[in-house]
Amino acid sequence: MKEDKTNVMRILDQKKIKYESHSYKPDATMSGEEIALILGEDPEKVFKTLVTQGKSGAYYVFVVPVKAELDLKKAAKASGEKSISMIKQKELLPLTGYVHGGCSPIGMKKHFPTFIHETVSGLENLFVSAGRVGFQVELSPADLIGLAGCTVADIISV
Repeated sequence: MKEDKTNVMRILDQKKIKYESHSYKPDATMSGEEIALILGEDPEKVFKTLVTQGKSGAYYVFVVPVKAELDLKKAAKASGEKSISMIKQKELLPLTGYVHGGCSPIGMKKHFPTFIHETVSGLENLFVSAGRVGFQVELSPADLIGLAGCTVADIISV
């Protein structure tokens, strides 16, 4: 059976970036940690993509481990904003082209300043959404940082 290619996978193929795709049977109540366990992966390597808006009105993307919470104060500091807040779920699709649970830092409708948590530095590979609920891609942190133009920063609550 030929695997469905998501837009993220097509972008990675086009850029000749090595990745491995993983899929799972999605359930609306699943947490990122549960997805990591289903994939048989360490939750420290599985990242979620969060979209925020700064006080200035600008949008920012934050990529953090699924077990972690984005620290809005640290996020504001990293992005140079006075304050930052999560966007409403209904704004996600028109803004990024992705639905909640399938948001990827790769291939959004527009490029927004993107920050990834500094724990990425110690990883050989990591997982992010492949742009559709039920699909993840595994790739090297360097490839993700280069492709998504990520800034590495301390952005999670301890």
